[in-house]
Order: sequence, then structure tokens, then C-alpha cells
Amino acid sequence: MSGVILQMACVAGLLGLAVLAIFLSRAKGATAVIYSGTLVVSAIALIGSLRWLLGDTANAADLTLPIGLPWLGAHFRLDALASFFLVVVNLGGAAASLYGLGYGHHEQAPHRVLPFFSAFLAGMNLVVLADDAFSYLLCWEFMSLVSWALVMAHHREAGNAKAGYVYLVMASFGTLALLLAFGLLAGPAGDYGFAAIRAAQHTPYAAALVLILMLLGAGSKAGLVPLHVWLPLAHPAAPSHVSALMSGVMTKVAIYGFIRVVFDLLGPPTWPASVVVLFLGSITAVMGILYAMMEKDLKRLLAYSTIENIGVIFASLGLALAFQANGLKLAAALAFTAALFHVLNHSFFKSLLFFGAGAVLTATGERDMDKLGGLIHRMPFTSFAVLVGCVAISALPPFNGFVSEWLMFQAVLQSPDLPQWALKIMVPAAGAMLALAAALAAACFVKFFGVTFLSRPRSGAAETADEVDRYSLTAMFILATLCLLAGILPGPVIDALSPVTAEILGSAMPIQANEAWLSIVPIAESRSSYNGLLVMVFIAISASLAVFFIHRFASHALRRGPAWGCGFSDSVPAAQYSSASFAQPIRRVFGALAFHARDHVEMPAPGDIRPARLRIELHDLIWEGIYAPIVGAVAWSSEWLNRLQFLTIRQYLSLVFATLVTLLLVLAIWS
Repeated sequence: MSGVILQMACVAGLLGLAVLAIFLSRAKGATAVIYSGTLVVSAIALIGSLRWLLGDTANAADLTLPIGLPWLGAHFRLDALASFFLVVVNLGGAAASLYGLGYGHHEQAPHRVLPFFSAFLAGMNLVVLADDAFSYLLCWEFMSLVSWALVMAHHREAGNAKAGYVYLVMASFGTLALLLAFGLLAGPAGDYGFAAIRAAQHTPYAAALVLILMLLGAGSKAGLVPLHVWLPLAHPAAPSHVSALMSGVMTKVAIYGFIRVVFDLLGPPTWPASVVVLFLGSITAVMGILYAMMEKDLKRLLAYSTIENIGVIFASLGLALAFQANGLKLAAALAFTAALFHVLNHSFFKSLLFFGAGAVLTATGERDMDKLGGLIHRMPFTSFAVLVGCVAISALPPFNGFVSEWLMFQAVLQSPDLPQWALKIMVPAAGAMLALAAALAAACFVKFFGVTFLSRPRSGAAETADEVDRYSLTAMFILATLCLLAGILPGPVIDALSPVTAEILGSAMPIQANEAWLSIVPIAESRSSYNGLLVMVFIAISASLAVFFIHRFASHALRRGPAWGCGFSDSVPAAQYSSASFAQPIRRVFGALAFHARDHVEMPAPGDIRPARLRIELHDLIWEGIYAPIVGAVAWSSEWLNRLQFLTIRQYLSLVFATLVTLLLVLAIWS
């Protein structure tokens, strides 16, 4: 059986499970049946795509079905790029299914989740496999609609209806942009097959317009600033394992679409295109992590963090475009590999962190960090797994987030080889912004873990929390292990990505399996190298020696005393650091510019028994400056047009007559 037939069979299996879930979703045991089925099918699809990626990627496999447009049919194709993203999709789907075996039993409305969960996985697989514009757009819209249904699963909760509405509007806008992009690519001949589009010649103006439309279409689904507004609303609204899929996987499907069109179908790039992508990526990275730093809701913080990581990936893709446009093949392969590696890494640690947030929500019923604390004692296994995710997403060695970001900065260091002065200035500036984003990410996840899991409980729910089920813990520990393995053994991952890079760019990084001691050498050993395994051994030995010497020589007796209260004698849990107080230094430095932040302090006079209060005022400048005026204009137009249904017959006839005269005048002037 060829690879593409196996993948399409798995898609059919997922769609069959969706139909089965409609009939079984209210029955006892439906959760176990459906999630077990999606786990098995996703695992089969994962093994098949992984074997294809590591094996026969030299020859693409095609499949044409007699559906779709009458003269075109529905084309599906499996190549190196598609096989890599299928690995990401199905690995995320298998992990979410395993997590759902435990988490799903706490679901209050399984009939609103189970049918759409497997359909969502099928839709993402179909988008990656589609090989013509019509099939791609149809599968893209199917993916968007079933994910919207999952966002609306808990529609009675406050704010979820708005989240679903904003998501649907942004998804429709993105689909329209993609439709226009593929229309330009097809040209007057109307060849919607990707093979015909790939072989056609596109004018520079058409290529520039397609790039803009892809940034709007794929960028809105991925979460590029300023098209990110749906993401922090929709991800918290969905069930936690669905949030993990939307954040860790669906955003990568959008990145796949951008790569497929801009790097594959559009032809050789120009360097001005790289400036646009690099600028948007670096701005997105910084703004996303600043938004995350201000948040106290666990899932909203993770959603904003996804925006930051999407910015890192797009910045790496912008670097790849810049190097490719100037014929610097090795540097382009390095930047492109860094982007793909971060796609994989983000799917690992962001899914892990959303699973951890779901575990906390299950155990406590709270997403507000200021009502948590002390969970490391009540939920030690969840705390350990989440700690691994926090270290990985903070790009700290020896975990996987460090490797992909290190590769990206190695690509930034190749910028002196670029001939254009605009790029010579832009690339280091973007590198500085990405370094700032990385530092802020570390601070953000110190806050995330410290306020949630350390200190003492701030509420009764946190004080009485219990560890979650074994299925949820198993899914989290599998992803935590993958974060570690990809960090200490990055060479095999880079070599596995080589067929993708070679297919898209025509070049690849040097084979890392030839390097000694499992090191990785991106360009040449004289420039830079990294060995994750040795770094892990060094960290383990150094930490062990430090603990030994401190306990052996620092003090002969264990001393216990009250925790330091930051100069305050009141030791109640409410006096501990909160998410707002932790973020105060960052808010004071960046808040005035990015959020128009203000701290309002109400300090009663001496003798007044009223409590002192601190109120933080933050503004979403993008929403207030772009989207709120559009919403207001649409509401005003709708209200004005609504008056038309209350006209009299005479007024209707007058309106029709005036419209007819106007059209005749336009026709006369035009002719």
C-alpha cells in the first residue's frame, strides 16, 4: 500500500469515527471508544508518515479521486513536506487522544466534542494531503468549521459565544484571502492543480500580491500580529486537549500552507518579500510574549505564548527567504531547518503545557493563577511534567526549545553575507528582538510555574486538589520525554528534516550523523557546534556536586524558619507574589508603549478602615485601534440598512426607480 493511500485510509477511519460518535456520544463508554479509536488511527497515520519521511521521500505518491470539480477531480499527494507535517498532526492527535481517555470523562457535554474531535483530526490531515486549490480550500474550510464547533462546545460559559463568533469571522476572512491567492496563482487558464501552478510563471506583481494574501490567510490562522485576536479567545474556550490541538497542531497546518505556496508553488523568492516576513515574525514574537506576560489566566497565557512561537517560526522562514533569494543555499537550509525544528518542538511543549493546564483545571476548577499555588505538593507528577514544558519553551538547555532557537540565531549570524544593506540592518535588528522575546519567555514561564505550582495555596480548591488520572499523566510524560530527547539528540531530527529542506530549497544542512559525540555542526565546526548530551551530563554533574557541597559543608544542621514575607509580617497566602506583581517590572518598562498600562492605587488615609486597592488598567491597542472601529462600522451599517425593511410601497418603488436611473447613468458614462 502506497503512503498516500494509507494516509487517506486513516482519514476515512477518522471520519467514520466521527459518524460513529454521533450515535454513541450520549452512551456510556462512548468517550473510551472514540478516543481509543482516534488514538489507534492517529498512531497508524503517524507511523506511516514517519516511515515515508525517513524512507521513500524521493518519489512523491499521488492519488486522484473522482470528486470535486468535474474537470479536475480531487488530487492528494504525499511528499517530504507533507509527510513531515503529517508527523506533527498525527503525533499531536495521538497525544490528545490518549489525554482525552482520562480528561474526557470530566467533559459535561461529550456529544458536543466527540464527533468533531475526530473530524478535526481528519480535516487537518486532508489539508496537508491536498494537491489542488479546490480540494485544499474545501478541506481548509472543513477544518475551520469543525474546530469552531469545538470552540463552541461550552457555549453557555461566559465569553465563549464571543470567542466562537470572532473565530468564525477571522476564519472566513482567512479563507477569502486564500481563495484570492489561489485565484491569482491559477491565472486566466484556471489550472487549480498544484503541479500546473508550480510549473507556471508568475509576474512579480502577482507574486507580491500572493505573498500578502498568504500572510493574511495563513497568518490569520497561525496567529500573526495583528491577525491574532481570535487566538486568546478561542483557545481558552475549547476543551484543554482541543486547545492543545489548536495551538500545537492547527497553527502548524497554517504554516504548512504558507510554506507550500510561498516556497513551493510561487517560484523563486525576492529579497523584499523576506523583509516583510521577517519584520512581521519578529514583531509577532515580541508582542505575543508581552501579552502573555500580562496574563493571569493559564490558558490565555499559553495562547499568547503560541503567538510568540509563531513569530519565531515566521522570522526563521523570513531568513530562509532572504538567503534563498541571494543564492546562499547553506544558510537558507539552516534557517529553514530551524523553522521546521521549531514547528516540531512547539507541538511538543505547547501540547504538554495545555495538558498541564487542563490537569490543573480538572483538579481545581480554576484557571486564574492568583487562586492557585502550592500544587507541587498536591499534584507532584503534573508539576514535574509542566516544569519540563516550561524549561523547554523557555529555550533552556538541554531541552528541545534551545536547539531550534540556537539554530535560528546561527542563521542570524550569517547576515553579513547578505548583499543588500536593508537586510544587513534588518536581520540583526530582528535577531535582537527575538533575543528579547526569548528572555521575556523565560520570565513569563517562571511566573507561570512559580505562581501556579509553588508557594502556598491561595484558595480552598488549590488546597484540596488531587493528582489527575493515569492517561493524562502518561500523555504528559510522553511529550516531556520527547522534549528531552529532541534536545539531547538533535542530530537525528535535523537529518530527518533534510529531505524536506532538499525538496523545497534544493539544498540541505550537512549530515549530522557523521559528527562525533552526537554533536551538531550547522555550518562548520570552526564557527559553532552544540552537543546536547554533553550539556545535559554537565548540568547533572554540576547540580549534583552543588547539592552535595551545600548539604555537606554549608551547614551541619538543618534550620527551619518562616518564609520571608518581602518585608511584611503578615504571612497569609494572599501576601505572596501574584501574577500581576511578578509582571510589574515588565509592565512598567513596556506597558506604557504596548498596552497604555496604568496602575491605579487607592490608599485610604490613616484611620480609614477601607482596604487599599490596586487596579491595573491595560488596553489592547490592536483590538481598539483596528477591530473595534470595524465592528462599530459594521454595527452602524447594519442598523441603518435594517430600516429598509420598514419602508412603504411608495418608498420601495422610489428606491427601485432611483437605483435604475443610477445604473443607467453609470452605464452611459462607462460606454
